[in-house]
Amino acid sequence: MSRLMTITLERRGVSCVAQLLEKDAPRTCDAVWNALPHAGPVHHAKYARNEVYTMVERFIDEPIGQENPTVTPIPGDVVFFDFHGGMLDRAFKEEKGLETLPGVIDLAIFYGRNNILLNGDVGWVPGNVYATIVEGLPAMAEACNDVWRSGSVGERLVYQRHDG
Repeated sequence: MSRLMTITLERRGVSCVAQLLEKDAPRTCDAVWNALPHAGPVHHAKYARNEVYTMVERFIDEPIGQENPTVTPIPGDVVFFDFHGGMLDRAFKEEKGLETLPGVIDLAIFYGRNNILLNGDVGWVPGNVYATIVEGLPAMAEACNDVWRSGSVGERLVYQRHDG
């Protein structure tokens, strides 16, 4: 039986269900699943387009490496990024309150088309697609777009095991 996660924009009260892609990204799925739940302040992407994400403390001891990587995520992709301390610039870490961490895990969902993972400072930033949203994408996309339009202050992105 497939493992499922519920992903929620807490303040907006909107959730979706994502199925883990255990055959395509088994190491990433295991790492995320074994450390659930995850939650943190939500951020909307500046460069990648239709992405919301949260950054959490590293919950892995060794890098997972690339597994089912993409630089062009599609709507419904749930993506894992492992950013070591040197990957994030000082100003960004200070802005996000991450300056004391050696690195972070970025957990992202993509809710619309035409995304590209290209950072002007470092180039291509491939992420591991480890799940796909199978329920509730239209409502989540509307709520994510509202994060873009109305702002993310006070909003949290929550990942947890699905109980249904």
